[in-house]
Amino acid sequence: MRWTRAKDWLIGALGMLLLLAVAVVILWWAVSDPAGDGGAGPAPSTPGAAPDTEAPAELRADEVWLGDLTLDAGTVVSEGSTLRDVRAVGQDVVTGPDGLVAARLSVDATVPFDVVAGELGGGAEVRAADGGQATVVRTVETLGRDVRVTATGTVEVEAGRLVMEPQSIDVGGPDFLSGPTAAVVRSLVTIEHEIEGLPEGLVLRDVTVQGDGFRAALQGDDVRLGP
Repeated sequence: MRWTRAKDWLIGALGMLLLLAVAVVILWWAVSDPAGDGGAGPAPSTPGAAPDTEAPAELRADEVWLGDLTLDAGTVVSEGSTLRDVRAVGQDVVTGPDGLVAARLSVDATVPFDVVAGELGGGAEVRAADGGQATVVRTVETLGRDVRVTATGTVEVEAGRLVMEPQSIDVGGPDFLSGPTAAVVRSLVTIEHEIEGLPEGLVLRDVTVQGDGFRAALQGDDVRLGP
């Protein structure tokens, strides 16, 4: 009895394997072409795909055109400025006797916290806060006393600058003293930073707070990249 059941199971399994093999052969025959028929034709173009940018018709013999140009740099240092993790993407770039000019340029870069803290002075410390905000901690002198101030606020772009207007200021002590003191020191813990060290013509469009600094996105048209 057991042998009969085993034999029936084995025959059924072999039958399934045979059917599977036949199905694979039929499928392969349907999707393939005989050898030597020239193979598949050219791949169809993607509907709506934008064509590559073309070189300008007025390009001179002493100029070179690049459809796009990408630059990645871990650190960019100039007088009074340090940027980290810089990525620049230029499009429609022409280089020649007049220099290197990008019709469109986008730059993403991180402004380290210590660069902004150095502008504030007074041993200020700048760091990331909850909710995508930033915090400034510094000691200021008011009414003849040194006061430890902690200010937190949202970072925004105003007139092309990175700005943080404090939404909360903590100076310690009772409320009847904290309020007036906060009003006095507000300007000392307000961030107004203009990003430097990049080509002229770039405008700050957006800024977010990261663990290591302020991530800035800049864009510009007809930006001269070099002499």
